[in-house]
Amino acid sequence: MSSTSVFALKDQGPIYLMGLGHGATHWIAGIFYIVLPLLRDDLGLSYTQAGLLVSILHVSSFVANFGSGALVDITGRKVALQIASLVVGALALAVFGLTGIYLILCLMVALIGATNNLWHPPAIAFISSRYPKHRGYALSIHATGASIGDMIAPLAAGAVLAELGWRTTALYSTAPVFVVVGIFVFVLLPRDGASERGSGSKMDFAEYFRGLGAMVRHRPTVGLCLLAAFRSMAQNGLLLFLPLYLMDVLKTSPVVMGTALMAMHLAGAVVSPIAGTVSDRIGRRPVVMAGLGASTVTIFALTFAPTASIYIVGVSVLGFVLYAVRPVVHSWLMDISPAGMQGSASSLLFGTQSLLSIAMPALGGMVADAYGLVEVFYLIAAMMLLANVMCVLLPAPQKS
Repeated sequence: MSSTSVFALKDQGPIYLMGLGHGATHWIAGIFYIVLPLLRDDLGLSYTQAGLLVSILHVSSFVANFGSGALVDITGRKVALQIASLVVGALALAVFGLTGIYLILCLMVALIGATNNLWHPPAIAFISSRYPKHRGYALSIHATGASIGDMIAPLAAGAVLAELGWRTTALYSTAPVFVVVGIFVFVLLPRDGASERGSGSKMDFAEYFRGLGAMVRHRPTVGLCLLAAFRSMAQNGLLLFLPLYLMDVLKTSPVVMGTALMAMHLAGAVVSPIAGTVSDRIGRRPVVMAGLGASTVTIFALTFAPTASIYIVGVSVLGFVLYAVRPVVHSWLMDISPAGMQGSASSLLFGTQSLLSIAMPALGGMVADAYGLVEVFYLIAAMMLLANVMCVLLPAPQKS
């Protein structure tokens, strides 16, 4: 890869706004994950029922992929689609906090999952097309925003949960999202309409489907999507079962539970820009292989942690190596995607992730009910090992 040079800070403004919006989408999902243990206890749900809620999140994410990438590449309205994803996700979280009916909870989780995946294709396409020479760095800032949202949500929600309960926590947590929506509406939305009308980035349906067919027949693209999917299965399993393990096995408080997740995401926020910039210089594959291998070993080692304090240290290490991979995989995919098809390439990647992640929460819940929570982490480590195998099998990327 060509080396990354420093470019003007004023040119990076949209990068950081994209990171802020990405953080808001992960804030919504993070609130859901952190309130889930208390919701399970309050409503008397089994581990399998709790896992089913997370499976619904991934099912809806997968279904949303069938339209989100096409909307981006055909309409070109990237910012408007991002705003829509934030508004609907926040409204769903608000209703989530107002009901105790399981079926309505399932519906709201489905909306959260769908809007979360609606965000990625327009955001990644916007960044990739605008910063092609600094793709790894720009997408790493986008990923850092997600890590910050993931980091702040457990800490803030853990503190509020201790005082006000899960319903109030979910309801109040929508306020920051609407603040971000306001920033997007006033700063980026006017520019979105003007730029897309003159950019010629739209395409007709026939052209779109020809490009889509070629992309799904491209072996490196499909292999990279499978790699990302196995890694995502492991990550989503961790997001679900780490809080449950801390609460039910190590008997920690909600504040300690939130601190552990914050530590993991803080490490991810620190490492993402480093990993993205390094991948711009030395290539994507070495960074991805190092992160996947270290993640596999760390997940397995966590099962031997005897205390909560040691466990939190291990979780911090895991966040550092696990989240280093995410922006580099996205950059790698954009490197090999056809021009004008970045939105659909992102949809293909996130759709594959969602499809394979659907089974992970329910499968992990059944393993936890039958054998215990420790055994779930062996299953998660196995998913990460499969991601390692896919990385080894991918053809070496050509240097630009």
